[in-house]
Amino acid sequence: MTRSGLAALGSGLLFGVGLTVSGMVQPLKVVGFLDVVGAWDPTLALVMGGALAVTALAFPQILRRARPLWAASFSLPTRQDVDARLLAGAAIFGVGWGLGGFCPGPALASLALGAPGAWIFAAAMAAGMLLHRWVFEARATLSR
Repeated sequence: MTRSGLAALGSGLLFGVGLTVSGMVQPLKVVGFLDVVGAWDPTLALVMGGALAVTALAFPQILRRARPLWAASFSLPTRQDVDARLLAGAAIFGVGWGLGGFCPGPALASLALGAPGAWIFAAAMAAGMLLHRWVFEARATLSR
């Protein structure tokens, strides 16, 4: 495995451990966070706030480097527009998060814990990704 592959694996494992320790892999905790008019659980707001604080401090320092440690260049988004596809995707993501109590990262981390709901969520997520690919590849083929 390459150094960049090992770095990605290590980062993913650290992220998964952080999600587990913070409780983000517990669907009831996530649903409690989203229930702002009922029994709201603010603990995940603290997790997100901590992540944002670390990112806000570290990201500018990292971008001062000429290039990443184990890659030829930084891969940063170039688009800044908001379109219907972005809004629809965000809405679908939000509904899935609210109904399932998982978002993609915690769902994958929960697979290691053997959570049955995570397997269902991950299967639905994979099906959605395949459907997206199929629809947009078909659209690209038709437009040629």
